[in-house]
Amino acid sequence: MNADLHCHSTVSDGQLAPAEVAARAHAGGVTLWALTDHDQLGGQREARAAAEALGMGYLSGVEISVTWAGRTVHIVGLNVDVDNQELIDGLAETRSGRRARGEAIGEALAAVGIPDTYEGALQYVNDPAMISRTHFARYLVEKGYAQSTSDVFSKYLGDGKPGYVGHRWSKLADAMKWIKAAGGEAVIAHPGRYDFSPVEFIAFFDEFIQLGGRAIEVVTGSHTPDQYREYAEVARRYGFYASRGSDFHAAGEGRIDLGQLPPLPADLKPVWESLL
Repeated sequence: MNADLHCHSTVSDGQLAPAEVAARAHAGGVTLWALTDHDQLGGQREARAAAEALGMGYLSGVEISVTWAGRTVHIVGLNVDVDNQELIDGLAETRSGRRARGEAIGEALAAVGIPDTYEGALQYVNDPAMISRTHFARYLVEKGYAQSTSDVFSKYLGDGKPGYVGHRWSKLADAMKWIKAAGGEAVIAHPGRYDFSPVEFIAFFDEFIQLGGRAIEVVTGSHTPDQYREYAEVARRYGFYASRGSDFHAAGEGRIDLGQLPPLPADLKPVWESLL
């Protein structure tokens, strides 16, 4: 099973429309796909129709922004009911405040000599209410302030950098409640990206499990090969289902394209076995 269960479209911070992402996934050999836009379900019907027309299996999905211990983490919901009102309302609440945060990022970057970034970032956004740091990163690369979007985060937009503006997202308990209400499976997205101490990770995993969480991303475009091994061991230790996804946003961004990840370790339980 070439499953790719984490990627993004123009509905959030990707550069391709949902149907175009589906076509790219299919061209990459994906047989089971999920579109998981940030805090947004708007592309799900287009994505499913495109996937089914191409003969791919499809799982509806979303990536929910969560604040835990003062830092941002992401929880993917797979196989959710896209018409569930509790999930729809929760995501709308989570999205609120993105515009104000974007304006604050623009002001912070202007203070260090980089003007007009909010207006520049809006050029990459279909819906101003969905503006994110990735949109700023693309504009800063275009203007020559950095070589790549990851370079932008290292210099300007990551925690503690001149353009970083914190935002209080949903609580972990709320995100888990919305996913469960919609009949979905919650997955910890790209844990290797979180700057937690070992003690904090234990507390995070324990709370996730207590709230009904059963799955974690192991092989993902946001992990290094060493982190594939590290989080495979975490999955074994906690008995988590393992997920796999490129975290694709755009051609040339990120470590790997849709469908091109190595397989999960053979001894792990794939999350799709709990869903299909």
